[in-house]
Amino acid sequence: MSRLDSFIRRLEAQRSCLADAARRSRETRGVVLELGLGNGRTFDHLREICAGRDIYVFDRQVAAHPDCIPAPDRMFLGDFTQTLKDARAKLGDNAAAMIHVDLGSGDAAASLALAARLAPDIAALMAPRAVLVSDQPVEAPDLAALPLPEGVRPGRYFMAEKRG
Repeated sequence: MSRLDSFIRRLEAQRSCLADAARRSRETRGVVLELGLGNGRTFDHLREICAGRDIYVFDRQVAAHPDCIPAPDRMFLGDFTQTLKDARAKLGDNAAAMIHVDLGSGDAAASLALAARLAPDIAALMAPRAVLVSDQPVEAPDLAALPLPEGVRPGRYFMAEKRG
């Protein structure tokens, strides 16, 4: 498979998982968190499918398209290991109804290690029955894997729900 075809399949899987997560978390109170703003495409999409919810974004620095940059009071800039702790202090535990995590860096081992290191803080930010969508496996004792939407190949994306 070409890199272009792989990229398209990844984006299709991401879109399907985000739609499923938005549907599953519709009745759950809380904000939406986007870990990894990048160029802002997913943030822009979340504004549409999660209309009416506050969306907070995390990234090391802003490099997004100007139309896809959240308000300064909705951004946590810096290292995820610190900004997730800052978010817990600002938003409180159990604050998020839905979280999208996009940590992939091209270095598979480093991406997996980062997801494992961040998992406790990510899970702590999730309200009971909140839904997590991630490009990396995020495992914590209070997270239960969810089935992927039809057409999404296992391992392409990951979904989980916070027990409770």
